[in-house]
Amino acid sequence: MKVLHVITGLGVGGAEQQLRLLLRHLPARCEVVTLTNPGPVAEGLRADGVPVVHLGMTGNRDLSALPRLTGLVRAGGYDLVHTHLYRACLYGRLAARLAGVRAVVATEHSLGETQMEGRPLTAGVRALYLTGERLGSTTVAVSPTVAARLRRWGVPASRIEVVPNGIDLARFRFDPVRRHRTRRRLGLPDDAFVVGGIGRLTPGKRFDVLVRALARLPGDCRLLLVGGGPDEHVLRREAREAGVADRVLLTGERPGLPDGSPGPDLPSLVCAMDVLASPSPEEAFGLAAVEGLASGLPVLYASCPALEDLPPHTAPAARRVPGGAEEFGRALAEVRAAGPGPRTAPEAARHYCITRSAARLMDVYATALARHSLSPAPQGVSSA
Repeated sequence: MKVLHVITGLGVGGAEQQLRLLLRHLPARCEVVTLTNPGPVAEGLRADGVPVVHLGMTGNRDLSALPRLTGLVRAGGYDLVHTHLYRACLYGRLAARLAGVRAVVATEHSLGETQMEGRPLTAGVRALYLTGERLGSTTVAVSPTVAARLRRWGVPASRIEVVPNGIDLARFRFDPVRRHRTRRRLGLPDDAFVVGGIGRLTPGKRFDVLVRALARLPGDCRLLLVGGGPDEHVLRREAREAGVADRVLLTGERPGLPDGSPGPDLPSLVCAMDVLASPSPEEAFGLAAVEGLASGLPVLYASCPALEDLPPHTAPAARRVPGGAEEFGRALAEVRAAGPGPRTAPEAARHYCITRSAARLMDVYATALARHSLSPAPQGVSSA
Protein backbone atom coordinates (compact mmCIF):
# COMPACT_ATOMS: atom_id res chain seq x y z
CA MET A 1 0.00 0.00 0.00
CA LYS A 2 1.37 3.41 -1.01
CA VAL A 3 0.13 6.37 1.05
CA LEU A 4 0.68 10.11 0.68
CA HIS A 5 0.39 12.18 3.84
CA VAL A 6 -0.44 15.85 3.29
CA ILE A 7 0.13 18.20 6.24
CA THR A 8 -0.01 21.97 6.60
CA GLY A 9 3.51 22.33 8.03
CA LEU A 10 6.30 20.36 9.65
CA GLY A 11 7.49 22.66 12.38
CA VAL A 12 7.54 21.40 15.94
CA GLY A 13 3.99 20.65 17.05
CA GLY A 14 1.93 17.80 18.41
CA ALA A 15 0.30 16.77 15.13
CA GLU A 16 3.58 17.02 13.26
CA GLN A 17 5.53 14.92 15.73
CA GLN A 18 2.67 12.45 15.95
CA LEU A 19 2.87 11.99 12.18
CA ARG A 20 6.59 11.23 12.38
CA LEU A 21 6.09 8.70 15.16
CA LEU A 22 3.20 7.08 13.33
CA LEU A 23 5.17 6.64 10.11
CA ARG A 24 7.81 4.72 12.03
CA HIS A 25 5.19 2.08 12.82
CA LEU A 26 2.86 2.01 9.80
CA PRO A 27 3.44 -1.07 7.56
CA ALA A 28 2.90 0.99 4.40
CA ARG A 29 5.03 2.89 1.89
CA CYS A 30 4.55 6.46 3.01
CA GLU A 31 5.57 9.81 1.55
CA VAL A 32 4.84 13.30 2.87
CA VAL A 33 3.93 16.64 1.31
CA THR A 34 4.07 19.71 3.55
CA LEU A 35 2.23 22.76 2.25
CA THR A 36 4.43 25.18 4.22
CA ASN A 37 7.26 25.34 6.75
CA PRO A 38 9.49 22.29 6.21
CA GLY A 39 10.93 22.62 9.72
CA PRO A 40 12.62 20.25 12.19
CA VAL A 41 10.06 17.47 11.80
CA ALA A 42 10.69 17.42 8.04
CA GLU A 43 14.38 16.92 8.79
CA GLY A 44 13.48 14.11 11.19
CA LEU A 45 11.26 12.39 8.64
CA ARG A 46 14.02 12.50 6.04
CA ALA A 47 16.44 11.07 8.60
CA ASP A 48 13.94 8.22 9.04
CA GLY A 49 14.03 7.60 5.28
CA VAL A 50 10.62 9.13 4.49
CA PRO A 51 10.52 11.27 1.31
CA VAL A 52 9.28 14.81 2.03
CA VAL A 53 8.22 17.39 -0.58
CA HIS A 54 7.73 21.06 0.28
CA LEU A 55 4.90 22.49 -1.82
CA GLY A 56 5.88 26.11 -1.12
CA MET A 57 2.38 27.39 -0.42
CA THR A 58 2.47 31.12 0.42
CA GLY A 59 -0.81 31.48 2.30
CA ASN A 60 -4.33 30.17 2.86
CA ARG A 61 -5.52 31.62 -0.46
CA ASP A 62 -2.59 30.52 -2.62
CA LEU A 63 -4.80 28.67 -5.10
CA SER A 64 -1.81 27.90 -7.32
CA ALA A 65 -0.92 25.25 -4.76
CA LEU A 66 -3.93 23.15 -5.75
CA PRO A 67 -2.80 22.18 -9.29
CA ARG A 68 0.75 21.57 -8.01
CA LEU A 69 -0.57 19.27 -5.29
CA THR A 70 -2.96 17.56 -7.71
CA GLY A 71 -0.05 16.87 -10.06
CA LEU A 72 2.03 15.37 -7.25
CA VAL A 73 -0.81 13.08 -6.22
CA ARG A 74 -1.50 12.00 -9.79
CA ALA A 75 2.17 11.31 -10.54
CA GLY A 76 2.79 9.40 -7.32
CA GLY A 77 0.54 6.42 -7.98
CA TYR A 78 -0.85 6.48 -4.44
CA ASP A 79 -3.50 4.09 -3.20
CA LEU A 80 -4.65 6.47 -0.48
CA VAL A 81 -4.18 10.08 0.60
CA HIS A 82 -4.16 10.97 4.30
CA THR A 83 -4.46 14.64 5.30
CA HIS A 84 -3.58 16.37 8.56
CA LEU A 85 -4.55 19.84 9.91
CA TYR A 86 -7.14 22.28 8.60
CA ARG A 87 -5.51 23.80 5.51
CA ALA A 88 -4.03 20.49 4.35
CA CYS A 89 -7.40 18.79 4.77
CA LEU A 90 -9.08 21.37 2.54
CA TYR A 91 -6.50 21.33 -0.23
CA GLY A 92 -5.47 17.67 0.15
CA ARG A 93 -8.97 16.21 -0.11
CA LEU A 94 -9.76 18.24 -3.21
CA ALA A 95 -6.40 17.48 -4.86
CA ALA A 96 -6.80 13.76 -4.19
CA ARG A 97 -10.24 13.68 -5.81
CA LEU A 98 -9.07 15.72 -8.80
CA ALA A 99 -6.15 13.30 -9.21
CA GLY A 100 -8.47 10.28 -9.11
CA VAL A 101 -7.57 8.96 -5.65
CA ARG A 102 -10.88 8.18 -3.99
CA ALA A 103 -9.65 6.65 -0.73
CA VAL A 104 -9.04 9.82 1.29
CA VAL A 105 -8.60 9.80 5.07
CA ALA A 106 -8.26 12.95 7.20
CA THR A 107 -7.21 13.13 10.83
CA GLU A 108 -8.81 15.82 12.97
CA HIS A 109 -6.05 16.63 15.48
CA SER A 110 -7.14 19.92 16.98
CA LEU A 111 -10.90 20.46 17.12
CA GLY A 112 -11.85 22.07 20.42
CA GLU A 113 -15.14 23.44 21.66
CA THR A 114 -14.41 27.03 20.62
CA GLN A 115 -11.31 26.91 18.40
CA MET A 116 -9.34 24.82 15.94
CA GLU A 117 -5.58 25.29 15.64
CA GLY A 118 -5.94 28.68 17.28
CA ARG A 119 -8.65 29.96 14.91
CA PRO A 120 -12.13 30.74 16.32
CA LEU A 121 -14.84 28.32 15.21
CA THR A 122 -16.92 30.75 13.19
CA ALA A 123 -19.82 29.75 10.95
CA GLY A 124 -17.54 30.29 7.93
CA VAL A 125 -14.82 27.98 9.28
CA ARG A 126 -17.40 25.31 10.01
CA ALA A 127 -19.06 25.59 6.58
CA LEU A 128 -15.74 25.35 4.74
CA TYR A 129 -14.67 22.42 6.91
CA LEU A 130 -17.88 20.48 6.23
CA THR A 131 -17.66 21.18 2.50
CA GLY A 132 -14.17 19.71 2.38
CA GLU A 133 -15.10 16.82 4.64
CA ARG A 134 -17.62 15.53 2.11
CA LEU A 135 -14.79 14.96 -0.38
CA GLY A 136 -13.10 12.45 1.92
CA SER A 137 -13.80 8.85 2.77
CA THR A 138 -13.24 8.89 6.52
CA THR A 139 -12.52 11.48 9.19
CA VAL A 140 -10.34 10.19 12.00
CA ALA A 141 -10.87 11.68 15.46
CA VAL A 142 -7.98 11.44 17.92
CA SER A 143 -10.37 10.86 20.83
CA PRO A 144 -14.03 10.03 21.46
CA THR A 145 -14.41 13.61 22.66
CA VAL A 146 -13.35 14.93 19.24
CA ALA A 147 -15.63 12.38 17.54
CA ALA A 148 -18.57 13.78 19.52
CA ARG A 149 -17.63 17.33 18.51
CA LEU A 150 -17.51 16.27 14.85
CA ARG A 151 -20.98 14.72 15.10
CA ARG A 152 -22.34 17.91 16.67
CA TRP A 153 -20.82 19.85 13.76
CA GLY A 154 -22.74 17.70 11.31
CA VAL A 155 -20.23 15.07 10.19
CA PRO A 156 -22.16 11.78 9.80
CA ALA A 157 -21.27 9.23 12.47
CA SER A 158 -20.76 6.61 9.75
CA ARG A 159 -17.82 8.64 8.39
CA ILE A 160 -16.01 9.04 11.73
CA GLU A 161 -13.45 6.63 13.17
CA VAL A 162 -11.53 7.05 16.43
CA VAL A 163 -7.79 6.42 16.23
CA PRO A 164 -6.12 7.88 19.31
CA ASN A 165 -2.74 9.51 19.33
CA GLY A 166 0.01 7.16 20.40
CA ILE A 167 3.26 7.32 22.32
CA ASP A 168 6.48 5.32 22.26
CA LEU A 169 6.32 3.80 25.73
CA ALA A 170 9.90 2.55 25.68
CA ARG A 171 11.30 6.04 25.00
CA PHE A 172 9.40 7.59 27.91
CA ARG A 173 10.22 4.86 30.43
CA PHE A 174 11.70 6.44 33.57
CA ASP A 175 15.47 6.15 33.94
CA PRO A 176 17.06 7.56 37.15
CA VAL A 177 20.44 7.89 35.45
CA ARG A 178 18.92 9.93 32.63
CA ARG A 179 17.06 12.03 35.22
CA HIS A 180 20.29 12.89 37.07
CA ARG A 181 22.21 13.58 33.86
CA THR A 182 19.47 15.82 32.45
CA ARG A 183 19.09 17.82 35.65
CA ARG A 184 22.82 18.37 35.84
CA ARG A 185 22.89 19.56 32.23
CA LEU A 186 20.01 21.99 32.89
CA GLY A 187 21.43 23.23 36.19
CA LEU A 188 18.55 21.81 38.22
CA PRO A 189 19.44 20.59 41.74
CA ASP A 190 18.79 16.91 42.37
CA ASP A 191 16.59 17.79 45.36
CA ALA A 192 14.51 20.43 43.57
CA PHE A 193 10.81 19.79 43.04
CA VAL A 194 10.38 20.30 39.29
CA VAL A 195 6.98 21.16 37.81
CA GLY A 196 6.90 20.41 34.09
CA GLY A 197 4.82 21.80 31.25
CA ILE A 198 4.95 20.68 27.61
CA GLY A 199 3.47 22.44 24.60
CA ARG A 200 3.48 25.45 22.31
CA LEU A 201 3.96 28.71 24.18
CA THR A 202 0.66 30.25 23.13
CA PRO A 203 -2.11 31.95 25.13
CA GLY A 204 -4.39 28.92 24.82
CA LYS A 205 -1.99 26.71 26.76
CA ARG A 206 -2.21 29.06 29.79
CA PHE A 207 1.35 28.44 30.99
CA ASP A 208 1.13 31.79 32.75
CA VAL A 209 -1.05 29.94 35.27
CA LEU A 210 1.93 27.74 36.16
CA VAL A 211 4.26 30.74 36.47
CA ARG A 212 1.88 32.37 38.95
CA ALA A 213 1.30 29.05 40.73
CA LEU A 214 5.07 28.70 41.16
CA ALA A 215 5.13 31.98 43.08
CA ARG A 216 2.87 30.31 45.68
CA LEU A 217 5.28 27.38 46.17
CA PRO A 218 8.46 27.13 48.28
CA GLY A 219 11.86 28.15 46.95
CA ASP A 220 12.95 24.58 46.18
CA CYS A 221 10.32 24.38 43.41
CA ARG A 222 11.21 24.97 39.77
CA LEU A 223 9.16 25.28 36.57
CA LEU A 224 10.48 23.55 33.44
CA LEU A 225 8.59 24.56 30.28
CA VAL A 226 9.33 22.54 27.14
CA GLY A 227 8.26 24.19 23.91
CA GLY A 228 8.62 27.29 21.79
CA GLY A 229 6.16 29.87 20.59
CA PRO A 230 5.07 33.49 20.46
CA ASP A 231 4.34 33.75 24.19
CA GLU A 232 7.92 33.14 25.33
CA HIS A 233 8.59 36.83 26.04
CA VAL A 234 5.22 37.14 27.80
CA LEU A 235 6.04 34.23 30.11
CA ARG A 236 9.48 35.61 30.88
CA ARG A 237 7.90 38.94 31.81
CA GLU A 238 5.30 37.16 33.97
CA ALA A 239 8.12 35.31 35.75
CA ARG A 240 9.99 38.56 36.46
CA GLU A 241 6.87 40.27 37.74
CA ALA A 242 6.03 37.29 39.96
CA GLY A 243 9.57 37.24 41.36
CA VAL A 244 10.34 33.71 40.10
CA ALA A 245 12.45 34.40 37.00
CA ASP A 246 15.39 32.51 38.55
CA ARG A 247 13.16 29.46 39.08
CA VAL A 248 11.65 29.23 35.56
CA LEU A 249 13.53 27.40 32.81
CA LEU A 250 12.32 27.48 29.18
CA THR A 251 14.02 24.90 27.00
CA GLY A 252 12.66 25.94 23.60
CA GLU A 253 11.40 23.54 20.94
CA ARG A 254 12.34 19.88 21.24
CA PRO A 255 11.54 18.05 17.99
CA GLY A 256 12.05 14.58 19.46
CA LEU A 257 15.33 13.85 17.70
CA PRO A 258 16.95 10.47 18.33
CA ASP A 259 19.04 10.06 21.46
CA GLY A 260 22.56 11.28 20.91
CA SER A 261 21.51 14.51 19.21
CA PRO A 262 22.48 17.85 20.80
CA GLY A 263 20.48 18.76 23.88
CA PRO A 264 18.19 16.63 26.05
CA ASP A 265 15.30 15.13 24.10
CA LEU A 266 11.71 15.27 25.31
CA PRO A 267 11.72 11.91 27.16
CA SER A 268 14.88 12.97 29.04
CA LEU A 269 13.26 16.26 30.03
CA VAL A 270 10.16 14.42 31.27
CA CYS A 271 12.45 12.17 33.32
CA ALA A 272 13.80 15.30 35.02
CA MET A 273 10.31 16.40 36.18
CA ASP A 274 8.46 15.53 39.39
CA VAL A 275 4.96 16.40 38.17
CA LEU A 276 3.42 17.27 34.80
CA ALA A 277 0.93 20.15 34.80
CA SER A 278 -1.33 21.04 31.87
CA PRO A 279 -3.53 24.10 32.55
CA SER A 280 -4.90 24.32 28.98
CA PRO A 281 -8.71 24.45 29.26
CA GLU A 282 -9.40 23.03 25.79
CA GLU A 283 -7.59 20.03 24.34
CA ALA A 284 -8.44 17.56 21.58
CA PHE A 285 -6.40 14.77 23.16
CA GLY A 286 -3.87 15.86 25.78
CA LEU A 287 -0.71 14.17 24.55
CA ALA A 288 1.59 15.88 27.07
CA ALA A 289 -0.38 14.41 29.96
CA VAL A 290 -0.09 10.91 28.51
CA GLU A 291 3.65 11.38 27.98
CA GLY A 292 3.95 12.38 31.62
CA LEU A 293 2.06 9.28 32.71
CA ALA A 294 4.30 7.11 30.53
CA SER A 295 7.25 8.35 32.61
CA GLY A 296 5.37 7.56 35.82
CA LEU A 297 4.65 11.18 36.75
CA PRO A 298 1.64 12.46 38.66
CA VAL A 299 -0.36 14.62 36.25
CA LEU A 300 -2.53 17.67 36.93
CA TYR A 301 -4.67 18.84 34.03
CA ALA A 302 -7.51 21.22 33.19
CA SER A 303 -8.58 19.34 30.05
CA CYS A 304 -7.44 15.95 28.79
CA PRO A 305 -9.86 13.89 26.67
CA ALA A 306 -7.30 11.08 26.53
CA LEU A 307 -7.85 10.55 30.27
CA GLU A 308 -11.44 11.72 30.55
CA ASP A 309 -12.44 9.08 27.98
CA LEU A 310 -10.99 6.28 30.15
CA PRO A 311 -12.07 4.94 33.56
CA PRO A 312 -10.39 6.83 36.43
CA HIS A 313 -8.64 3.72 37.78
CA THR A 314 -6.47 3.55 34.63
CA ALA A 315 -4.58 6.69 35.72
CA PRO A 316 -4.77 6.94 39.52
CA ALA A 317 -2.02 9.60 39.68
CA ALA A 318 -3.87 11.93 37.30
CA ARG A 319 -6.20 14.61 38.59
CA ARG A 320 -8.33 17.28 36.96
CA VAL A 321 -7.76 20.77 38.36
CA PRO A 322 -10.39 23.37 37.42
CA GLY A 323 -9.46 26.98 37.97
CA GLY A 324 -6.34 29.10 37.79
CA ALA A 325 -3.07 29.80 39.58
CA GLU A 326 -4.48 29.41 43.09
CA GLU A 327 -6.02 26.01 42.37
CA PHE A 328 -2.94 24.73 40.52
CA GLY A 329 -0.68 26.08 43.26
CA ARG A 330 -2.66 24.21 45.89
CA ALA A 331 -2.69 20.97 43.87
CA LEU A 332 1.05 21.18 43.18
CA ALA A 333 1.74 21.74 46.88
CA GLU A 334 -0.24 18.60 47.68
CA VAL A 335 1.76 16.54 45.17
CA ARG A 336 5.01 17.89 46.63
CA ALA A 337 3.89 17.07 50.19
CA ALA A 338 2.94 13.51 49.20
CA GLY A 339 6.51 12.80 48.10
CA PRO A 340 7.72 10.77 45.13
CA GLY A 341 5.91 7.60 44.15
CA PRO A 342 6.96 4.74 41.88
CA ARG A 343 7.80 5.96 38.36
CA THR A 344 5.89 3.28 36.48
CA ALA A 345 3.49 3.78 33.58
CA PRO A 346 -0.18 3.20 34.49
CA GLU A 347 -2.74 1.40 32.36
CA ALA A 348 -3.84 4.63 30.66
CA ALA A 349 -0.37 5.20 29.20
CA ARG A 350 -0.15 1.62 27.96
CA HIS A 351 -3.57 2.03 26.34
CA TYR A 352 -2.08 4.66 24.03
CA CYS A 353 0.89 2.64 22.79
CA ILE A 354 1.77 3.77 19.25
CA THR A 355 1.72 0.24 17.86
CA ARG A 356 -1.99 -0.05 18.75
CA SER A 357 -2.75 3.26 17.06
CA ALA A 358 -0.84 2.25 13.92
CA ALA A 359 -2.68 -1.07 13.70
CA ARG A 360 -6.03 0.67 14.14
CA LEU A 361 -5.17 3.16 11.40
CA MET A 362 -4.26 0.37 9.01
CA ASP A 363 -7.76 -1.05 9.58
CA VAL A 364 -9.20 2.36 8.64
CA TYR A 365 -7.08 2.39 5.48
CA ALA A 366 -8.19 -1.12 4.52
CA THR A 367 -11.86 -0.22 4.97
CA ALA A 368 -11.52 2.96 2.91
CA LEU A 369 -9.78 1.10 0.08
CA ALA A 370 -12.34 -1.70 0.11
CA ARG A 371 -15.26 0.72 0.11
CA HIS A 372 -14.02 2.56 -2.96
CA SER A 373 -13.00 -0.53 -4.86
CA LEU A 374 -16.61 -1.73 -4.72
CA SER A 375 -18.56 1.51 -5.25
CA PRO A 376 -18.96 3.63 -8.42
CA ALA A 377 -17.30 7.03 -8.65
CA PRO A 378 -19.49 9.83 -7.23
CA GLN A 379 -21.08 12.09 -9.82
CA GLY A 380 -19.72 15.60 -10.08
CA VAL A 381 -16.20 14.72 -8.96
CA SER A 382 -13.45 13.98 -11.45
CA SER A 383 -11.94 10.51 -11.16
CA ALA A 384 -9.11 11.05 -13.58
